[in-house]
Amino acid sequence: MPDSKLDLLLVDDDTELREAMQSYFTSLGYRVASAECGEAALETLAGRGFAVAVVDMVMPGMTGLELLGKIKEDNPEIEVILLTGQGTIERAVEAMKLGAYDFLSKPVRMKQLEAVVAKAGDASKIRKENTQLRAIIERDLPKHRMIGNSPAMQEVYRLVERAGPSDKPILIQGESGTGKELVARALHMASCRADKPLVVINCAALPEPLLESELFGHEKGAFTGASSSKPGLFEVADGGTLFIDEIGELSPALQPKLLRVLEDGSLRRVGSLKERHVDVRLIAATNRDLAVEVEAKRFREDLYYRINMMTIVLPTLRARTTDDVLLLADHFAGRGWEFNAECRDAIAKYSWPGNVRQLINAIERAKILSDDEVLRRENLPPEVLGGHSPAASTIVAPEIDLASLTRARVVQALQHAGGNKLRAAKALGVSRRSLYRLLEKYQIEPGELV
Repeated sequence: MPDSKLDLLLVDDDTELREAMQSYFTSLGYRVASAECGEAALETLAGRGFAVAVVDMVMPGMTGLELLGKIKEDNPEIEVILLTGQGTIERAVEAMKLGAYDFLSKPVRMKQLEAVVAKAGDASKIRKENTQLRAIIERDLPKHRMIGNSPAMQEVYRLVERAGPSDKPILIQGESGTGKELVARALHMASCRADKPLVVINCAALPEPLLESELFGHEKGAFTGASSSKPGLFEVADGGTLFIDEIGELSPALQPKLLRVLEDGSLRRVGSLKERHVDVRLIAATNRDLAVEVEAKRFREDLYYRINMMTIVLPTLRARTTDDVLLLADHFAGRGWEFNAECRDAIAKYSWPGNVRQLINAIERAKILSDDEVLRRENLPPEVLGGHSPAASTIVAPEIDLASLTRARVVQALQHAGGNKLRAAKALGVSRRSLYRLLEKYQIEPGELV
């Protein structure tokens, strides 16, 4: 049976045939609409999405080929099947050049048409998924590049240039918000793997069982909910680069599996005895001191030395020069925006404990509050104006109730952590899962953390 959510458009001036097709495909579970001519079809298309259109070639007014051209121009994801009582090779070739999925001659058997429509529906679904995938990839690409002329950043550029062409693992160290993923992408683009995938995963964002499945994949039935087999990100990144962010959060149980992949490229999916081999370059990042973690027996020493062939240390924003901060501010503000002198002075003097992310939030806040294209001092967050830490900006009245006090404390912790939920949870003395429950309970929105 076809996908019950598949929308089908039938366009034919032959009322008897059109109604017969509509009845037939409706009985199969398709959601069907019809039109008697090209002009009516375009009106229908303007108000509803379709996966497949079956279009008569010869109709009064707009021809089927003309309608095909307009459909593909405005709705390229729709697969079009053309019908004609005057089938010729020349017409078929012309239709295919315009993007038709198939070309059938009348009289057409319903079973034959059904088979072609089903295949066209699958093709439309794949086309849509590819479009969505491209959108996800574009969305996930960093919106900012590495910026700065300070000696610390010049050293980062030098190391990226030297280490990029190497195939060895690289460890990037730096506080949250210093741009570790940007460095990873720069290393990947400087390598011989630049035309292969760069796959990103954050260890702090996933619980251990899910993280294992994401990294190494799983087989059908390996655990509750595993309804099908799934390759892990090591397999997805085969031939390319895997960037593991916050690797210091990797549990002791998963560290040996990661070490094995790095040593000989072999892995086993969760629930499988089959050994698979991948060729992946690893780039890891952490805001922890892994040497301390090794000393405390929380991180394997052999894994530490395996991922630490070379370390790139990112400077905090407060450790960079004033010129760097202002260059970043200009970049994040974008074209058409300018800072008045007082605003630039406040930005330059503040220590930015939340690093680049805090700077971005401050500028976005100022843009929202601005009446024109000039960013002014008074539109910056209070902590920037006062030169004190974000944690001091939340004042709680003595008579406030317990719920409000708890909510304010959560907001305060997140502000102080620059939006990093793991650090905020640790500061509050709760688990990350408990923090998410608090965010949901008190309806705390990202905009409150600015």
